[in-house]
Amino acid sequence: MASSINPLVIGVKDLVYQAGQMRELTLEVGAPEQYGEAMAIAPAGTPMTLELRLEGLHEGILVTADVSLEAKAECVRCLDPFTFPVRVDFQELFAYSSSDSDSYTVVDDSLNLEDIIRDAVVLELPFQPVCQEDCYGLDPATGEKRTEPPSDSDADEIDPRWQELSKLLESDTEKP
Repeated sequence: MASSINPLVIGVKDLVYQAGQMRELTLEVGAPEQYGEAMAIAPAGTPMTLELRLEGLHEGILVTADVSLEAKAECVRCLDPFTFPVRVDFQELFAYSSSDSDSYTVVDDSLNLEDIIRDAVVLELPFQPVCQEDCYGLDPATGEKRTEPPSDSDADEIDPRWQELSKLLESDTEKP
């Protein structure tokens, strides 16, 4: 009944207190909210594929999941937008009863996977995404995207704001 409202709430009436029973299912759902905040995100509604295995145990229901989706990002080197695949897996026990406030529990013969999926996906998003490992970023002089690595002459150029300090280095090398 609850799964018609939220696709990430899975009914498990057939597994509750049925140790040794197992059910596997694949779900295609949209992300209920945006995952991530910074340079890499998975917008709300992003299609997700969930491969789930639910196992009844004496203590609760063990959920083993594999979540796949496409995330969007902006390269921190060249600022180009790109998409990339995200795949996370987790295993969590949903207890029948729990005194811990940080554990997951079976509620009304169902499991709410929303929080655990959000946490797993957000932790997998890169903090500083790059469009490709050999991205050379932007040329600081022109602002154009570089197609080759910076040359040694680029490193030798001194920022005009530091020009006066470089004279101190020259005077140190002239002293005997």
